[in-house]
Amino acid sequence: MSERPVTIITGSSRGIGRAAAELLAARGHRVVISSRNQESCEQVAEAIRGAGGEAVAIACHVGQDEQLEALVDGTVEAFGRIDHLVLNAASNPVYGPSDNVDRKAFDVIMHNNVFGSLRLSHLVRPHIAGAGGGAVVLVSSIAGLLGNRVIGAYGMSKAAENQLVRNLALEFGGDGIRVNGVAPGLIRTDFSRALLADERAVKHFEATTPLGRIGEPDDIARVIAFLVGPDSAWLSGQIITADGGITVTGGF
Repeated sequence: MSERPVTIITGSSRGIGRAAAELLAARGHRVVISSRNQESCEQVAEAIRGAGGEAVAIACHVGQDEQLEALVDGTVEAFGRIDHLVLNAASNPVYGPSDNVDRKAFDVIMHNNVFGSLRLSHLVRPHIAGAGGGAVVLVSSIAGLLGNRVIGAYGMSKAAENQLVRNLALEFGGDGIRVNGVAPGLIRTDFSRALLADERAVKHFEATTPLGRIGEPDDIARVIAFLVGPDSAWLSGQIITADGGITVTGGF
C-alpha cells in the first residue's frame, strides 16, 4: 500500500473508539473521528494531530442514513480513499431486566447497532475495494455470547452483529475485504458506568475474571489494530473474544 491507510472509527470520541483511533494514528493510519457530537470529535482529532498524527472529525449518528452517507463522502473528500472501517458506535438506552425494554427502546438498539453497521459497511465497500482491499471490524460484546439479566436487548443486538460479521465476510471476501469482530468483556468506559457504579458487580467481575481485573480501552484497541493490520491477513468471519478469560468461567 503506497499511501498511509485511511480508517473510519465510529463512536471514537471516547472509550474504546478513541483508544483505537489514537493507537492506529500512532501506527500511521489517517483516522476519521466520528460520534454524534462534532465538538467532541474535533477535540479528539486535535489531540491526535497534536501528537503528530493525521485525523479529521466528522460527526455522525449511525442511526441516520443521510449522516452515514455524509460520513463516507466526507472521508473521501478529506483523504481520497477508505481502507478500513471500525464499527464501534452502539446504543443501549435500557439497563435492567428485559421487561423494562419497550418497543421504542428495542427499535433504537437494533436499528443503531445492527442496521447502522450493515448500512455503513455497504457504503464503504466500493471504496475499500477500490483501494485494493482492507478490513471491516465490528466491536461486539460478550453480551452477545452469554445470557444476562441487565442488558438483554443489547446482547441480542450484539449476537446479531456476530452473525453480520459472518455474512459480510462471505459477501465482501471477493473484494479483498476481511470482516471480523471483537467481543470485549467488561471495559472501563463511560458506556459501562452503570455496571462499574455497582461495587459488588465490580468485585464479582474482578474475582471471576481469570486475569483478575476490569479491562481497559487499550486492551481492545490493540485487538482492533491487529484486525486491520497485515498480521490478520488470513482471518475473516471471526469473532475474537477479548474478556480477560471471563467467558471460560461461565460468564456473569
